Amino acid sequence: MKKACKILGLLIIFSTLFSFVCYADNPLVQTLYTADPAPMVYDGTCYLYTGHDEDTIVNNFYTMNDWRCYSSTDMVNWTDHGSPLKATTFSWAKGDAWAGQVINRNGKFYFYVPVTRKTGGYALGVAVSDSPVGPFTDAIGKPLVTNNGGSDIDPTVFIDDNGQAYMYWGNGNLWYVKLNQDMISYSGSVVQVSKPSGYIEGPWFYKRNNLYYMVYAGWAGGSENIQYATSNSPTGPWTSKGAIMPNQNSFTNHPGVTDYKGNSYFFYHTGNLPGGGSYHRSVGVEQFKYNSDGTIPNIPITQTGPTQIGKLNPYVKNEAETICWESGIETEVCSEGGMDVGSIENGDYIKVKGVDFGTGAVSFDARVASANSGGNIELRLDSPTGKLVGTCAVSGTGGWQTWTDKSCTVSGATGAHDLYLKFTGGSGYLFNLNWWKFNQEIVNPVVVGDLNGDGSVDAADYVLMKKYILGLITDFPVDNDIEAGDLNKDGVIDSLDLIAFKKLLLGIG
Repeated sequence: MKKACKILGLLIIFSTLFSFVCYADNPLVQTLYTADPAPMVYDGTCYLYTGHDEDTIVNNFYTMNDWRCYSSTDMVNWTDHGSPLKATTFSWAKGDAWAGQVINRNGKFYFYVPVTRKTGGYALGVAVSDSPVGPFTDAIGKPLVTNNGGSDIDPTVFIDDNGQAYMYWGNGNLWYVKLNQDMISYSGSVVQVSKPSGYIEGPWFYKRNNLYYMVYAGWAGGSENIQYATSNSPTGPWTSKGAIMPNQNSFTNHPGVTDYKGNSYFFYHTGNLPGGGSYHRSVGVEQFKYNSDGTIPNIPITQTGPTQIGKLNPYVKNEAETICWESGIETEVCSEGGMDVGSIENGDYIKVKGVDFGTGAVSFDARVASANSGGNIELRLDSPTGKLVGTCAVSGTGGWQTWTDKSCTVSGATGAHDLYLKFTGGSGYLFNLNWWKFNQEIVNPVVVGDLNGDGSVDAADYVLMKKYILGLITDFPVDNDIEAGDLNKDGVIDSLDLIAFKKLLLGIG
């Protein structure tokens, strides 16, 4: 997808799409095509699992080999965790990594997915991991459900308040089973329910305020929109409540709904990235509020997406693959763990939204690697051509995974801004980026009486005070020398402070 984006980038300079490419936040992943979103909130983080539409389409049909995982704590900057699971992880499957969902229970994470069996037809599998970002492994070594062949897709799982877990799924019809406590088996038989009006596929099942919701891909005007139904029981009957969202440049759609940090969020997919369409989809997210009666309002598709929750802290290590928007770059598995940003060429950039520099940054550190001659990281505020607050030079390191730290000074980065890491240099790939971090000026705490900065208050400091009063010196070696020497807090250093100092040393008063 990188080459298509590069070509489009040259064209949009002269088009009204320029503002979209530079400043939009939806779709929320631009490094590759994503589909079938499935959010999960765990331990203060919103995780998002998606399908992955490959750049190269085979047989003019959905070409999907693995699932992807992303996470966010502010709903605008998303960290790429790579692929936690592939269709071929299931030894009995041959491919087609379509819509799945992850749920947490028993201290483990269970990934329910549809795949094509080697013997033909679709089946539902379950994988398990100790971490939300994987890797996941086949939990039972065989399909969990083999019911209706091509209709066995799009599983959704919910654990009710009484501990009973349900798995719904289906294309064309809607089925469920009651999962056992182990989450990798079920009791009873497969049950087909009367599907709600307009139901096609892609169910998303959850509960809110004692009301059960089934959100799904419906049918409207020759393609799929998103509709929903409600019930007073986890097994129906389901009452249709109508459409929520239209489709956009994609035949299919798929919902995912979650609450996070007091807000409600609606995930979906479109074909809105460059080169996008029905087989090249992209996940977006919108923030919404339920109506007072619990109904879901119509939710428009926007380029701006949700409001950021809080601000990003630049004074801790931030993964380079934590991105709100990007142009040109790709992500890859990093030899130091996790992912890194690669395929960086001249003019590419990463946007990180809502970075709070506070009183100001003085330097910038980056973990980089390059098998070529390197390039530069330009640190810009609020746009790719915005205020330049620093430039970090990157030289060759001898390999794309041969990592080293580079630093540069920073000036003028204060307050809250969108940060743009703009990459410049010669032709070809420049370097890879693993993480970055800004630094504030280190201000040592003031120890009253410690005039030489050795961490103690003693006779040596008293001698310095006496020399200052006599005019033999004009300041003290320690930073914030006025604060350190003004013992009586009257704003000046004079004989009264010398008297106070002598009493301090003698332990008087």
